Amino acid sequence: MSSSARVWGSRASPLEEVPDRIRIVIADGHDLYRRGMQAVIGLEPDLEIIAEAASGDEVVEKCFEFDPDVVLLDVRLPGNRGVEACAAIKAKAPRTKILILTASDDEADLFAAISAGASGYLLKDLTTEQLAESVRLVHGGQSMIPPHMASPFLTEFARLSMAPPMEASGPPLSDRELEVLSLLGRSRTNREIAAELFISQNTVKNHVRNILKKLQLHSRVEAALYAARQGLVDG
Repeated sequence: MSSSARVWGSRASPLEEVPDRIRIVIADGHDLYRRGMQAVIGLEPDLEIIAEAASGDEVVEKCFEFDPDVVLLDVRLPGNRGVEACAAIKAKAPRTKILILTASDDEADLFAAISAGASGYLLKDLTTEQLAESVRLVHGGQSMIPPHMASPFLTEFARLSMAPPMEASGPPLSDRELEVLSLLGRSRTNREIAAELFISQNTVKNHVRNILKKLQLHSRVEAALYAARQGLVDG
């Protein structure tokens, strides 16, 4: 486990009364990881995994069925990916807190997840204690971001918030470019976009370059945020 990961807040005193259990749904594409999470969470008296899912579509169904307090969600899920699942859960169950727990430290994934309604974004190198405390803090209304990702995230967020509203001032996007932009908003890689649209990765790169030029954006992160603001992620 990484010693660099840090969690804000302090654990409750052992003398305090144990609160009602925080009901958790975990969504991850790896069965062994879910089994491990069951064992880890099972050691905490105030936490309980009530359901698990292996895909985005399945976790949305589980959340509608069980109405959990917190969802532990991998941003890279098979099927309906984590970002879409996050947005769908927040649209139907705004009370539920979503904590992204993933191996991806891609800033585009972070922006997309937060834009879709996630309350936190943490990497899978947490210790057991840090994970449990993160769930408690997110359930209590706090936001969580890894320290090494917080600075660039806040810098980019501040820059974008001070910029004028994102509006396309150049030529309109083609239907294919809109499809690529929508997938960028879902944190797809070039390889994944190419496979989904049945085109080459070089063609994807050309589309991304044209999208950034037409929208006067500077990065895939900005493109993902633009897609989220334009409602291209939920479809």
